Amino acid sequence: MTAPIDQTVSSRGSAATEGCVFRFLALLFVVSLAAVLVYVAGPAAHAQQSDRAKRLGGKLMCMCGCNQILTQCNHVGCSTSTEMLKKMDALVARNEPDDLTLQSFTQEYGTAVLAEPPAKGFNLVAWTIPAVSFAIGLAIVLVVISHWRRRAAPIPAGPAPSDVPPDLLARTRAQADRDTDE
Repeated sequence: MTAPIDQTVSSRGSAATEGCVFRFLALLFVVSLAAVLVYVAGPAAHAQQSDRAKRLGGKLMCMCGCNQILTQCNHVGCSTSTEMLKKMDALVARNEPDDLTLQSFTQEYGTAVLAEPPAKGFNLVAWTIPAVSFAIGLAIVLVVISHWRRRAAPIPAGPAPSDVPPDLLARTRAQADRDTDE
């Protein structure tokens, strides 16, 4: 009678063991799935931040004196652009809004750091001068063309045909006829 009791105990033990193994495998699956998601989503989030940093860096100038866009500064070992890009990455990593990030650089370096001047104050002139110059040039061209079209017909250099005496005209025609007949 001891044999059936042992089998009952061992069958309960294997059921408990199977339950633990199942739970362990389920936990292992969930953890591995989470690790895969973190691995896949991590670079995507970092790429998004770096894309944002590139976009913001495209709005700033490198302050080393090269007059190039910050993300396109091609000086070998440019410490200024390296420092500025590190600051940009730090601000992007903190999820600072774009305008605050640009304002931070403007406060540190002045408005010269901006690749395009803000359209306010005196800088508004820099935005309007090209359009105004084009409009003035177009108006001048149109006025000149209209004056050319309205110009009077040119005056002939010789006397008008009605001013030629009829006898001279007759002699000239006769001479032309004689010269062409021969």
